[in-house]
Amino acid sequence: MNYIVVSRLFNYLKYNWLKIFLILLSIYDLRTDLRLLLDFFTFSTLFYTIFEHPLAVTILIISPTFFNSSNKS
Repeated sequence: MNYIVVSRLFNYLKYNWLKIFLILLSIYDLRTDLRLLLDFFTFSTLFYTIFEHPLAVTILIISPTFFNSSNKS
């Protein structure tokens, strides 16, 4: 039982490592802005985050599509 779970996790990471790495880098890029948004939410901070980090925001928005497309193939 335990071997099956570890094997499935290893296969999942083997096939999706690039997607997971991109999501982690996007979150790392947005770390200060996300902390500011969580502490004191303002729309100006939200718009600043979106306009100053367009690639990181785009990766986070389309990341569910990445994983759904890999499940179908």
